[in-house]
Amino acid sequence: MLIWSPPRQRWAELVPIEEAADGMFAEHGITFPPGNFLDFGSTVDSVLADGDPPVGFAALGPVDGGTHLYQLAVHPAHGRRGHGSALLRAVVAKASDGVTLTTFRDVPWNAPWYVREGFEVYQPAPASGVALILEHERDAGLFELGARVAMRRRPPTGG
Repeated sequence: MLIWSPPRQRWAELVPIEEAADGMFAEHGITFPPGNFLDFGSTVDSVLADGDPPVGFAALGPVDGGTHLYQLAVHPAHGRRGHGSALLRAVVAKASDGVTLTTFRDVPWNAPWYVREGFEVYQPAPASGVALILEHERDAGLFELGARVAMRRRPPTGG
């Protein structure tokens, strides 16, 4: 796996990966509204990609003093080969301050997979950045598609 940080001018190449990965949700009755990770605008400040040309990516940005994973997507043609896990490990390694995300609670490759990867479901503080992300998702209709949860992986402790 080749994990790297593509320059912003190459981020548009990642949209077809996201669109293909989103198609996998249809088997769970989930069809996303129009849009992609580029619509997050200035909130996404870095991207990690796997492969060149990329087969997957993770979109990140600062939230609540830590790193928020806005999107993790692997093209289905390259799924179940460790690309998602490699990207997530790279995100965790890059984010010494811990990682938060929001995801579907009951989709097997969402919350259950993140739990296996060391994340926990948590209730964000009211008016926190993650709470505002969940509110935005509710307004965008994502909660009508399935139960959503906030998750976090705390930074490592010790010394």
